[in-house]
Amino acid sequence: MNKIISIHNLSYYFGQGTLRKQVLFNINLEIYAGEIVILTGPSGSGKTTLLTLVGGLRSAQSGSLQVLERELCNASVEQLVQARRHNGYIFQAHNLHGSLTALQNVKMGLELHNHIGQQQMQTWSVQMLEQVGLGNRLHYYPDQLSGGQKQRVAIARALVSRPRIVLADEPTASLDSQSGRDVVNLMQKLAKEQACTILMVTHDHRILDIADRIVHMEDGKLVQEGSIQQAVPMKKSSHLGF
Repeated sequence: MNKIISIHNLSYYFGQGTLRKQVLFNINLEIYAGEIVILTGPSGSGKTTLLTLVGGLRSAQSGSLQVLERELCNASVEQLVQARRHNGYIFQAHNLHGSLTALQNVKMGLELHNHIGQQQMQTWSVQMLEQVGLGNRLHYYPDQLSGGQKQRVAIARALVSRPRIVLADEPTASLDSQSGRDVVNLMQKLAKEQACTILMVTHDHRILDIADRIVHMEDGKLVQEGSIQQAVPMKKSSHLGF
């Protein structure tokens, strides 16, 4: 299997000088093409920090972080921008623009891709909204949509560019149990269809069954039952049909 994310001896610090604080300690993790990997752990354990480093939202400082064979440790601003073009992001808050329709919000996920023409952007955006069950809500604004529908738009926006990697930070936290289940099932289905890798941070134990592996973090380290480890295999739940 192809390695999509390869992390070795990664450490990360916030602040400078006497205020400098280490928040990630010697992280080692490899994630392969098509995998769904879930990061669990208490608040403040470093999950979101690790996710943002993988996503190129900040530059790693120590160790090695290779994403799609690009080294992101000490990467320049331009290198981080290039890396982000291969990712789709889904966050706890859907982060939709209230002044834009569902269709316009999804099209924003394609605007960094200069090789895609306006007509193709329109076609892909419509198709993706249809795939998430919102083909009849193309021209609705966010305040006309339910919480679950907004998160579906966010998923469509993340996946419309057909990214190699999807990064999700607590995507079900603001949803009820059924909407949360629908959202992660949809993420799983579309990711498998598009053969992309998912790295998801969650506290929601109801959705752990979609994972191929679960990685647990505590105090900035990858741990399991008190010992440092890389990942815990997770057997798929058969009722999902994937």
